[in-house]
Amino acid sequence: MTDVAIAPLLDVNPRPYAVTTERPLIRVVLTAIAVVFLVVFLLLPLAAVFFEALRVGVYAYFAALTEPDALAAIKLTLLVAAIAVPANVVFGLAAAWAIAKFDFAGKSVLNSLIDLPFSVSPVIAGLIYVLLFGAQGYLGPLLKSENIQIIFALPGIVIATIFVTFPFVARELIPLMQEQGTQDEEAALSLGASGWKTFIRVTLPNIRWALLYGVVLCNARAMGEFGAVSVVSGHIRGKTNTMPLHVEILYNEYNFAAAFAVASLLALLALVTLVVKVALEWRYADQIAASRRH
Repeated sequence: MTDVAIAPLLDVNPRPYAVTTERPLIRVVLTAIAVVFLVVFLLLPLAAVFFEALRVGVYAYFAALTEPDALAAIKLTLLVAAIAVPANVVFGLAAAWAIAKFDFAGKSVLNSLIDLPFSVSPVIAGLIYVLLFGAQGYLGPLLKSENIQIIFALPGIVIATIFVTFPFVARELIPLMQEQGTQDEEAALSLGASGWKTFIRVTLPNIRWALLYGVVLCNARAMGEFGAVSVVSGHIRGKTNTMPLHVEILYNEYNFAAAFAVASLLALLALVTLVVKVALEWRYADQIAASRRH
């Protein structure tokens, strides 16, 4: 064939194709379904919480939040999160460092066990700790003889919270540290840096945004945990009730205004967490892209 015959077959200026091939009507329908689900299952319940919390007035709202049992629940929730989150940071860093940087027997087992809280019901986790540390549990008599109380006290709540939240930091760090490899650490060690200095000056700056993202997720789950904490707390008002448990008690007592007031505070904390999460996701995405280019 001659060039003249071939020329009409070549599209030197091809028209750009759409990313999707669905008809406009289908795209509109799918988008509308997603928006309806978002409104019905997320925005409307969230708006209802704040509406019910403020329906009887701002004075009653703040009175419900400053009531002694509510303050005790708020303080306990923040205290538990302040203990559980740093503990999970230490575990997450250690687990991610071991899995991403070293090869050892049982590595796959450790990697699988990190996901255990995702597959075990929080209620079951709470029952496990009751079985271990309760008055009639395996270690109960020994703990009682030493005057140590774990179940129905702060230690049990902290342990249960740590269990349900410990995958979050590790699961954010492991993929990133695996992709970054060990070249930077090896270079620092070859230049005479100590292991601790290598971690502080090289490893930690490379994972800081992923670490913060994992901390945000861990903290959100710690403050909102209900199932495991409900089993080990004993529901003692003013002592072992966290904010989710306090909301349940108020609602069961038909004190709806106070229940929704405390629930709205939890919702506000969740919204703040969401804003921080979105910001860190943006920074985290940049870090992943940079690590891949490297």
